[in-house]
Amino acid sequence: MNTTKTRHAMVAGAQGLALALMALIGSITLFVLAVVSISLIPAGVGVFTTPAVLSLVRAHVNQRRLLAAQWSSVRIPVPYRPFPRDMRTGITGQVERCTLMLKDPATWRDLQWLLVDMTAGATLAILPPWLILEGIFGLLLLAGLWQPIVEADGTYWYSFIPVDGWGTAGLAALLGVVWIKVALYGNLVLVRTHFRLAGSVLTPNREEELEQRIGRLTETRHDALDTSAAELRRIERDLHDGAQARLVAMGMNLGTIEALLEKDPAQAKELISRARESSAEALTELRDLVRGIHPPVLAERGLGDAVKALALRLPVKTEVDVKLPRRADAPVESAAYFAVSEALTNAVKHSGADRIWVDMSYSDGSLRIAVTDNGTGGAAVGTGSGLSGIERRLGTFDGVLAVSSPAGGPTMVTMEIPCELY
Repeated sequence: MNTTKTRHAMVAGAQGLALALMALIGSITLFVLAVVSISLIPAGVGVFTTPAVLSLVRAHVNQRRLLAAQWSSVRIPVPYRPFPRDMRTGITGQVERCTLMLKDPATWRDLQWLLVDMTAGATLAILPPWLILEGIFGLLLLAGLWQPIVEADGTYWYSFIPVDGWGTAGLAALLGVVWIKVALYGNLVLVRTHFRLAGSVLTPNREEELEQRIGRLTETRHDALDTSAAELRRIERDLHDGAQARLVAMGMNLGTIEALLEKDPAQAKELISRARESSAEALTELRDLVRGIHPPVLAERGLGDAVKALALRLPVKTEVDVKLPRRADAPVESAAYFAVSEALTNAVKHSGADRIWVDMSYSDGSLRIAVTDNGTGGAAVGTGSGLSGIERRLGTFDGVLAVSSPAGGPTMVTMEIPCELY
């Protein structure tokens, strides 16, 4: 137990040192660059430098968001307004980009956070390594380090203890033990407090959050309408080019068969065989079409069994773990099913993986699905991998998509949809 606690305290100390360096170097540098760049906008130069500087600021802030989630399980939202899809290029596009970034409230929260990070944030971050080092230094004083220090400079003040002999060095060592004890119990808390301080500054207020959510829902509703229209056109095309054409041909064959039954029974028999084949192929195509609209197993047995059936048809070994006590509404199950299907298709086609894991669970009012593969990684939303389509599909239900795919893998695609189970 003590070994585990010591290890956690040492790791937190290293994390605090890294955060302090990021704050004192990165945050100060970026804040100065941002202030100078914005102040140069009236002169015209800032219009070209500000978007680049603010992009660096956002990357710096997003890195802190990532560390907050990885190191302390603190979730900090990413509330940046999306850029229009039809952004212009050239000087006009640069001016438009600069204007949009400056009008985004998240930009000013980022700049405010830089100020907080280089002051209070840096102070909180430096405390964990300081407690450890100060405690160790107190023990070293008792080991004899006080002698050369006192001989060189006279009395040495260790915190509030004047060290000038073995007795006071012993008191310093006792205080060092106290600092180490505080580090053992407080380092994790200090690092978590650092991230919570960042979250308190970076998280939008209730009004901004509602405004952003309304904008996002409006956009996803438009995407849903466009997707539905495209799906209807696909179904119409598949019916026209597939099953309908086969049924028309079968009807023509039946008419020919009717005329040949008495004149040429052998040819009529051959046409009957062809008509039977056409009917079987039409039935297969209709079943595939229905499965593409809403798989029967999904309607009959629910999302978990539908995904398991989907996994059985994949050429890659796929394990599915389902922990769903009840079922969600049919539209939610359908969206989740096709989102998982797209994620699995991406993994099979692009990842080079030989194992895939699907985990499905429900907690805190949300359906959570994670699709993980042991492939080469490098997946990202917006790179033509199909993840953008998944994001739009989930957005219709106010769901979110998170992708973790470092180079070399593994890739984890996490989906979360707010819903109720019945």
